[in-house]
Amino acid sequence: MGPSVVPQASGSTSWRVALPHSAQAVPLARAVVRTALAHVQETPDSDTAELLTAELVANAVKHTNGDAAIELVVQLMESGCQVEVHDRDPAPPGNLSVPGHAAMPDPWQEGGRGLLLIRTLSSDCGHRTTAQGKAVWFTLPAL
Repeated sequence: MGPSVVPQASGSTSWRVALPHSAQAVPLARAVVRTALAHVQETPDSDTAELLTAELVANAVKHTNGDAAIELVVQLMESGCQVEVHDRDPAPPGNLSVPGHAAMPDPWQEGGRGLLLIRTLSSDCGHRTTAQGKAVWFTLPAL
């Protein structure tokens, strides 16, 4: 299924794509974000957007059960972009909203740095409950 591109009344554009619940979702998500950002003049840093999107999608694949598709939503706005990843698990994504040193990952553990990257490199981030599970999101300002 290809991406759905929807112009919004406010001048923004929204890209929506269903991704497989597998490791193939990560490179597909990066490609969608790269393609979406190529369509606007004042873009956020594409490399950062791709990195943070990859972290959200990898977390959704790793931490949700079943094979239901993961939805990627890229909202392009004059002020930057917002990327959301929807999955079927209503549980909050760890410490995404917790700033400060208490949220630092253990340097000896292999994982745990994705949410720190999202908190550090985005201008805002968070999660919300949806009818089907949750959406985890971040925003980046235009450069």
